[in-house]
Amino acid sequence: MKLASCLRPLATAAGRILDRALCVAGALLGSQLPEFMQQYLQRLGGHLDEARRQLEIFQRVARQAGMTLVQFTDRLSANADPAMARMGGVVRDAAARVDELAGAETALRQASLWTRPFVFLRHLDAGIAHNTWSAFRPAVPTTVEGLVYATAGLLIVMALYHGCLRLVRGRRAVRAEA
Repeated sequence: MKLASCLRPLATAAGRILDRALCVAGALLGSQLPEFMQQYLQRLGGHLDEARRQLEIFQRVARQAGMTLVQFTDRLSANADPAMARMGGVVRDAAARVDELAGAETALRQASLWTRPFVFLRHLDAGIAHNTWSAFRPAVPTTVEGLVYATAGLLIVMALYHGCLRLVRGRRAVRAEA
């Protein structure tokens, strides 16, 4: 009994230190979300620029042939030569890719602070996200958005921590009664 009463202040102090450490960890983790989204958006913009450049080449060839891009694509797709017909699909895919990337970029740039994570997930390109993660460098954004997400991260981690503590204490109380 005496040992337990001696260890109680030590356990309380350790709990407080853990609580503070988790606050800092939650804030740091939360602040990384806008930083990751920013780095993702930069890569997305690069992919969009390159896709537009490729599509412009196809549009230029179509203009030189006196056609619209749609007419050019249709003519390629209808070609008897299988290689040329597949090229029609390549041009069509390039146009679709530009539309997809442009839509994602516009949606992310126009999203509010509160909707941005959901818009980000809705328009996520797995390949771009993977490459962003591979080159991701953590940073602490000094923006209102960074502060909001840091606060959200802190609150989420603390809610999980205190929820787990309640579960553990509840199980101990049930065992003590038994």
